[in-house]
Amino acid sequence: MIQRLIVIVIAATILAVDVAVWAAPNPNASDDPRTMTFPAVAFQPPKPDRIVLPNGIIVYILEDHELPIVNLSAMIRTGSLYEPADKIGLAGLTGAVMRTGGAGALTGEQVDEEIEFVGAEMESGIGLDAGSASLNVLKKDLPRGIALFSDMVMRPTFSQDKVDLAKKQAIEAIRRRNDHPAAIAGREFNKLLYGADHPYARESTEATITAMTREDLVAFHARYYHPNTTMIAVTGDVTRKEIARLLTRAFAAWKRQPVEWPPVPLVKDVEQSSVNYIAREITQTQVRIGFMGVTQGDPDYFAFSLLDDILGGQAFTSRLFREVRTQAGLAYSVGSALIPGHFDRGSFLLYAQTKAQTTGQAIAALLEELQRIRTAPITEQELDDAKQAFLNSFVFSFSTSSQIVGRQMSLEYYGLPADFLERFRSNVARVTVPDLERVALRYLQPQRMVVLAVGDQTKFDEPLSTFGSVREIVLPQVVGAQIQ
Repeated sequence: MIQRLIVIVIAATILAVDVAVWAAPNPNASDDPRTMTFPAVAFQPPKPDRIVLPNGIIVYILEDHELPIVNLSAMIRTGSLYEPADKIGLAGLTGAVMRTGGAGALTGEQVDEEIEFVGAEMESGIGLDAGSASLNVLKKDLPRGIALFSDMVMRPTFSQDKVDLAKKQAIEAIRRRNDHPAAIAGREFNKLLYGADHPYARESTEATITAMTREDLVAFHARYYHPNTTMIAVTGDVTRKEIARLLTRAFAAWKRQPVEWPPVPLVKDVEQSSVNYIAREITQTQVRIGFMGVTQGDPDYFAFSLLDDILGGQAFTSRLFREVRTQAGLAYSVGSALIPGHFDRGSFLLYAQTKAQTTGQAIAALLEELQRIRTAPITEQELDDAKQAFLNSFVFSFSTSSQIVGRQMSLEYYGLPADFLERFRSNVARVTVPDLERVALRYLQPQRMVVLAVGDQTKFDEPLSTFGSVREIVLPQVVGAQIQ
């Protein structure tokens, strides 16, 4: 009985203390959360090792022994930028069939079986300005995985049946190219900005795909895939010494070769503003308004990025989201995007998806916000908020070892300074309001603006001619084709 009484007393005492603590006045209870300040997020990305194999392959290595897994990703100096004008689509086909069409002494099916047997993943592709290859494999199967990976990169066999299959898939994708209004808007906007014949905007057709042969793929690979055009990033449960030994042995037969890349036309400024229309019988309109942008290495990149965040890049806090979507209710989705170029200038665009019946109002609202950011003062608070959001999102782009080493490899690939990431924070911190205002006036010039609407103008609340002389773009009809 006495013990029970003691327990009750102790429990009551603890409860009383807890109540007192919770009931005590909090001197900060009335503080506005918007006025709270926090120290800057300190982040220093780990530094991967860099080695060069005897034949010239550059390798970045970042050890991570948490799991018994190893990841390899390669970048090869090639891309659709270098396709002949009469063979648009060749790079993409080459990259795809490198993976599916067999490698070394194995057929495509045998490669699939080997990869499946060890539970690995292996891919290949070629984009606008880089080829890619990747391998994800358990540590115990690393030697076999690297053997398959190296054969795919060095010795793809491009079996005829897989070439034919890839061509059929590419043609089917072309036939479905106009199924999605957003995809139409993005594709045609690039043509308006860069020119339909520029490598940054041109597109394959059924005719160019149909005319391609296996020999074209073999020749494209042979021209650009060499050790002196290749970089490999490695992360995972492996040491620098071990991976150097495995890669040196796997790629020993690959010899350096001189490579000449075809000249790529320089991007030209848009000569004059234009209003463009693509007719689609849809209930919503896709709107794009944009300008020529910058490269990631341009000194204005950081100020331009913060300007983008303030205008429309930050979804819930940007001016476009607040004014066009929340206040006016004119768009299902709205924002802006800065797409920096690697070897030449990229683009900057505003986008919106709106009801056909509010198309004119939505375009007018976008143009009003463009004009306001060019002429009305940008506040220090807007700049500070944009800096914090930009830096915080930057940190999350390094959440894995593969992201860290991949970013470091891409810096060298695209010719950026090795300490670009280390100087990132200071470059952002140095941006001032006058920098934003200067960038807005320099790049967001109304006389060089491209406006595009994809939708049904019979339902528009006002004609597009309200915003200037309208040019209608007629999409080519997709016709059937036979693979010989």
